[in-house]
Amino acid sequence: MKSIPLRQLLREPIRVKRITRAGQSVQITDHGQPLWIAQPALARGDDAERVRAIDELLDEVLRQPVSPLSLSEIVKDGRWNVSRTSEPAAC
Repeated sequence: MKSIPLRQLLREPIRVKRITRAGQSVQITDHGQPLWIAQPALARGDDAERVRAIDELLDEVLRQPVSPLSLSEIVKDGRWNVSRTSEPAAC
């Protein structure tokens, strides 16, 4: 489920519309605290419209800049941080 701040909902309501049309729920937060969950209607509808909405979301994601880090570097760094900060489990 996607989560967006209330301010973004007020500025970009069409984005929430696209997400819910694609069949996903959206959690709206205020100062990090959940307020509402916007869910798609349960109507049996136009599959072509749903596909178009999903394509729009994917296009939006693909337009974002590519990270300079590779996925393996992110995973390796995340594992290192977890192992360094975690205490051994008690048996």
